[in-house]
Amino acid sequence: MTKPENTDAIWTRAEIESPCIKICVIHPETRLCTGCLRSIDEIGAWSRLTPEARKAVMDDLPARAPLLQKRRGGRAARLKR
Repeated sequence: MTKPENTDAIWTRAEIESPCIKICVIHPETRLCTGCLRSIDEIGAWSRLTPEARKAVMDDLPARAPLLQKRRGGRAARLKR
């Protein structure tokens, strides 16, 4: 059995524009994926969303990036306790 040349092809679905970059880690405070910035609910419903709903989510993603850039630890966090 030969391995397909493009193993990413299984992740490609022409009818769905997805921001997924295959770094699927949910941030514990914001509950957003650190890779694509979508919520768990948005990720789960993505294949059922209308093109308009997907576009609305995509348009909102850039505004979510600063939510994940806040430092969570280090000396300053320990001093606040």
